[in-house]
Amino acid sequence: MTTSTTTPLLPRQRNPIGAHVPVAGRGLAGTGLAYATKVGAETVQVFVANPRGWATPAGSPAHDEAFRAACAEQGIPSFVHAPYLINFGSDSPATRERSAESLRHSLHRAHAIGARGAVVHTGAALCGSRADALAQVRADVLPLLDELDALGPDAPRLLLEPTAGQGSSLCSRMEDLAAYADALDHHPLLGVCLDTCHAFAAGHDLAAPGGVTAMLDALTEAVGPDRLHLIHANDSKDVAGARKDRHENIGAGHIGADPFRELLAHPATAGVPLVIETPDGRHLPDRIEGARHTADITLLKHLRTEALTRPTDTPLNAAT
Repeated sequence: MTTSTTTPLLPRQRNPIGAHVPVAGRGLAGTGLAYATKVGAETVQVFVANPRGWATPAGSPAHDEAFRAACAEQGIPSFVHAPYLINFGSDSPATRERSAESLRHSLHRAHAIGARGAVVHTGAALCGSRADALAQVRADVLPLLDELDALGPDAPRLLLEPTAGQGSSLCSRMEDLAAYADALDHHPLLGVCLDTCHAFAAGHDLAAPGGVTAMLDALTEAVGPDRLHLIHANDSKDVAGARKDRHENIGAGHIGADPFRELLAHPATAGVPLVIETPDGRHLPDRIEGARHTADITLLKHLRTEALTRPTDTPLNAAT
């Protein structure tokens, strides 16, 4: 097999850019990958259960295999996002038990569909001190990581997603990840999913000169190199430090477009896929399905190209 010398492979290899895709209706491949094609996604994230419930539905082996095969054939990295209710820092034994069951389900479903990882929010300390909550994280999550080891070399990673800093959040700023990773013995299958809106909301001013680099350097300092495996690329409706998790389309919020070019040029993000979780305008009367997501992905691809061809201190709108 020969590869055309005119195919622009480098930007795609550097950072596949895609979206969280819907799967209701015709399933992972029939709905999810069809939507990915519609919006130009090179990577996808999916739910495999109701994100606001505790149900752990069994998958369809036929649908799983169709999705896995199509992703492999098209070179599309995939990820699972675990339900939002999961919290190992809860003061409720029932919630901790359900959290373990739910996360186990997401991890095993991720393995079944060939996903690279399962993303989980890092939760909040509702049981007492942060130390108490992290002790519970250790007791409940380490056994799940050990289970992943038994799945072999294609086991998905568990990707910790810091939150926007609301309430008694266990991880919101990048430095908070250090204690969380320590609690889990820096397990080799432990990674990080960075959400740009969350980081901005938690006080990392990505819009300031050098803000993205400072945030990524703090992440690497907290967990070590090569732990960043996915980025949720979202702009923010609110200002830096607002501790509000309200996503905006790329370039339309308080982060702006330029910081994403800085993100895409940083060595810590080399090879890391970006997934948008931005508004799709579904409630607008003139909504065209996928139009906003197509625009966000197109803009990020443009920024990816610029990140590879311009110094990061050159303004995006500078004359060429």
